[in-house]
Order: sequence, then C-alpha cells, then structure tokens
Amino acid sequence: MRSELIAAAAQLLAHEGPTAFTLRRVASAAGTTTMAIYTHFGSMNELKREVRRKGYGALAGAMAAAPATDDARADLEALCRSYNAFAREQPDLYRVMFMEAPLDEADAAECAGTFATLVAGAQRYLGDGDGAALAMELWAAGHGIATLELSALLSPEQADGLAHSLREKLL
Repeated sequence: MRSELIAAAAQLLAHEGPTAFTLRRVASAAGTTTMAIYTHFGSMNELKREVRRKGYGALAGAMAAAPATDDARADLEALCRSYNAFAREQPDLYRVMFMEAPLDEADAAECAGTFATLVAGAQRYLGDGDGAALAMELWAAGHGIATLELSALLSPEQADGLAHSLREKLL
C-alpha cells in the first residue's frame, strides 16, 4: 500500500499540480482510504517528502550505475545520459523532484546529494578546474532538455541529439 500511495501521489502532483494533492484524491487514486495515508506517512507533507526521497534515491541509483572507467570525459557523459534517461523513464518522479519547490532545507539536501555526484564527475574530468561550475552548466542543460522532452516539445531523438551537441560544446 505504501508504494501505491507514493505512485498515486507522484502522478497527481506531476500531472495536476499541488492543488490536486489532497488527502481524498491520493487515497482514491491508490484505491484506499484516507486513513492509510496517516498510517503510512503521518501527514500529506511526509507523503510528498517520501515521493521526492524515492525519486532522489532512484536517480542516485541510476547515476551510480553509470560506468566508472579510466576515461573521465566518457564517465561524465555517462552521468549526464543517466540523468536524462531517468527523466524519461520516471517522468512523474522527475516532475515532482525538479519542478516543485523543496519542502524545506532537509528536502533540498536530498537533491544536493545527487548533484554532488555530478560535481565529483565534473571535478574528476577537469582536474584543477571548477567542477561545481561545470556540473551546474551540465545540470541546467540536462534539465532543460528533459523538461522540453517531458513537455513534448522535443522528441526523444531530438532530445538525445541536443544533449549530445551541448555536451560536445561544454566538454
């Protein structure tokens, strides 16, 4: 039931926004009662936090699965591709994670953990350069591409081509 509530919450938030995120709507979408939300999460904010936490954990797992080789540039490109693949494969979670404001500082820190992985990859690639600045550029580019694709303004093929072109310019 817990995972069904998380999935229902993610879908409602992603497709209908925060105004649709009500106790009754989430419970109904999950095929349960409102009491289940309190039993499993304690509150709607905690349910939303858990949706975001699940997303950041899944993204961290996707990024950790990117290959680690002797080629720092190829590894950094693989991290970037894993970010965009995650957005494509988990669009509801992606929207809730990156198109909603963090709940608080602890929630924002969840995002910082996945960004740190990208910073480490960028720093490894640059050596003495500013890995955080390059990571921010790559993240902004990747986020823009993912958002355009999720909004159906770019096809998957266009998104992949644009991502490749931007990585070539940035790296």
